[in-house]
Amino acid sequence: MKKINLLSTLLIVSLALTKVGAQAPAPKSAGYEGPNKLNTWALTITPALTQFYGDLRQHDFKLGPEEHLTGGLGLGLHKQITPIFGASLNFWTGNLNGSKERLYNAHFETKGFLQTSINAHANLKPILFGYNKLKRWKWDVYVGYGYMWYNSRVYRLGTNKSVELIRTNTNASSKTAGEWERDGSTYTREIVFPIGSAIHFEVSPRIDIGLDFTLNHVNSEKLDVTYGGGGGEQYARQDIWLFNRGDSKQDKWGSIGLGITYKIGKSAVMAKKDAKGNWVHDPAKGRYHLRYTNPLDLIAPPYNPTMNDADSIAKANMPKPVDPRLYTDSDGDGVADLFDKEPSTPSNSIVSGGGVAMDLEKYIKDIIAKNLPKEECEAMFGNIEFDTDKAIIKDPSQQILKQVIDLLNLRPNCRAVIIGHTDARASDNYNIQLSKRRVEAAKRYMIRNGMQDPSRIMVEYYGELRPISDNKSTTGMSRNRRVEIRILPMNDLRSPYPAGFRTGRKKDQEPGKVAKEPRKRRN
Repeated sequence: MKKINLLSTLLIVSLALTKVGAQAPAPKSAGYEGPNKLNTWALTITPALTQFYGDLRQHDFKLGPEEHLTGGLGLGLHKQITPIFGASLNFWTGNLNGSKERLYNAHFETKGFLQTSINAHANLKPILFGYNKLKRWKWDVYVGYGYMWYNSRVYRLGTNKSVELIRTNTNASSKTAGEWERDGSTYTREIVFPIGSAIHFEVSPRIDIGLDFTLNHVNSEKLDVTYGGGGGEQYARQDIWLFNRGDSKQDKWGSIGLGITYKIGKSAVMAKKDAKGNWVHDPAKGRYHLRYTNPLDLIAPPYNPTMNDADSIAKANMPKPVDPRLYTDSDGDGVADLFDKEPSTPSNSIVSGGGVAMDLEKYIKDIIAKNLPKEECEAMFGNIEFDTDKAIIKDPSQQILKQVIDLLNLRPNCRAVIIGHTDARASDNYNIQLSKRRVEAAKRYMIRNGMQDPSRIMVEYYGELRPISDNKSTTGMSRNRRVEIRILPMNDLRSPYPAGFRTGRKKDQEPGKVAKEPRKRRN
């Protein structure tokens, strides 16, 4: 008895620790305690066939004299703690019988016995096969501790139950060997240790069906109100009343039944296969049951893009290409094709801000004729040509400068901005200085030829930093060698270039900031 009590105590402590572990908060990696909730409760009903194993049993797997099939009904409330471990509270009721001619010539019946137990479960399927193989199956083994209440009666064989030899729960029966039961008690109570295995299949998000095999070890050899003495001697029938401690093994009863499980919980769903045959879990569709689901499957794997994915993302987020017309000036009038309303004006034409060719003399006469207010200034563009690597103004360009002088003398509220550029056939420092010499030559020419207020002439020089064509052809380099003239109001001190306008291979370089990159040839 001390050994039995010690085993009972150890089992109760183990179940208590399991329950405490289930209540303790799980780490964040456990999905069912994190944002992806899982259902964990289930209710199982098990109609089953029952079988007694003890002294009053032939043990030949056949029905003996005056025996018949017996059955029972089980009800279990399951709590899944992890995908592998769980616990259940179980209730059983049913009947048992058995008979034996040799030695005893008796048979017994137990009707309406009751049993309750707490079982600890271990799911072997993920341990043996993993989570994704046999996904719909669950194979539990379990062991438990509980109590059984029964009332058994023994009859003489061949008397059609007319001769009752003994029953439990009378003044002549005992609870266990050596202990006498009080007269008038309805049931005898014994400790029971259920051990079993159950195989379940997930039919739907709510229903599982399976087989349940259980063998219940009763802590007594008196379930059939009979003890065995062993050996070959014939016991006298009256020895049944004595309830001496025999040398036979303790009684057992087993069951095999069809288990139908209803999975309790909100928004129940189950995993499905995709076109590639992989199991797919989508927490947004509902809650999966922990009986069949690894919580890690609900955590989306980190996205590691491939090179093709990275290229696709880069292309999708790439800004739209800049209109190439912003960087081209087909007619060389100083106005980019994107803004040029007349992209084919003749060379050396004086144009407006929209690239439209202007007759400067007629324009001046029109201004005078219309007596326009002196405060107004019209933006005009013109190119002053120079020979390669020289700062001497050509004759056609001298005529343009004279017309600009006449206009500025008529418009005291206007100013002229002279802007110099070169091609790329020299170092940056040399090109900056060459463009500077050219704009200063144009300014000196205007002062010497009648400009009344030299302070209204301003110069800018950029060297090769702002090309309007490529520097790979003779034509392109010729277009880049230019000096532009713009007429602007005196109160407008902004750069004559549009905001953000930058071209050339050194986008952020300002005039005078020279890169030391030597070149052998000059403009």
